[in-house]
Amino acid sequence: MRLLLIRHGQTPSNVDFLLDTAVPGPGLTALGERQAALLPEALADEDIEALYVSTLVRTRLTAAPLAAARGLDMIVRDGIRELAAGDLEMLPGDGERGRAYMETVFAWAAGDLSLRIPGGESGTEAFARYDAVVAEAADSGAGTVAMVSHGAAIRMWTAARADNVDVPFAAAHPLDNTGVVVLEGSPADGWKALSWAGAVVAATGPGTRGGPTGQPLGGAEQAR
Repeated sequence: MRLLLIRHGQTPSNVDFLLDTAVPGPGLTALGERQAALLPEALADEDIEALYVSTLVRTRLTAAPLAAARGLDMIVRDGIRELAAGDLEMLPGDGERGRAYMETVFAWAAGDLSLRIPGGESGTEAFARYDAVVAEAADSGAGTVAMVSHGAAIRMWTAARADNVDVPFAAAHPLDNTGVVVLEGSPADGWKALSWAGAVVAATGPGTRGGPTGQPLGGAEQAR
């Protein structure tokens, strides 16, 4: 299966650098709406057969133009929502609390699943829900599936599940709003990342977790 993990469009909380993870969450800014409107053209070469969104409003608003352009229903699943910030909810994400949040997220990706965000979820819980939605999509028989999800969740899941993406790479490469990670594979056979925000992800040796490199296809990804 070809899997497109798409970060939602810009929200007011993104502009203010807030850890905003609760359902239903905010809508999109004017820029976020424009980003969403550009998705059908950006993904014109992808033969998308199924379109998943999370339970947060911003993913549905981001996916709406793509759904309309392709005649697809949006499949809403809680499992691909953002990683719950718990007691850190609505605190600044660009300071000490934000670093603590992301350090926990990447510790999960590295295998320390027992860690828990204070007042939030553990790595075991986060992976269980995300994996379940990916497994559902794989079992559907669709050749290409798009999931409009969230930045931290996408980076965590890809760093843990793609054979050629490691934690240092995911940590060093934030996804801009409507940035896309393209993978191929299956839950049974494993996953390989083909591109990350428009940059090709280099192959690594069989069974390795070496650090990949990105060969730019377009403009450089901007910092969050």
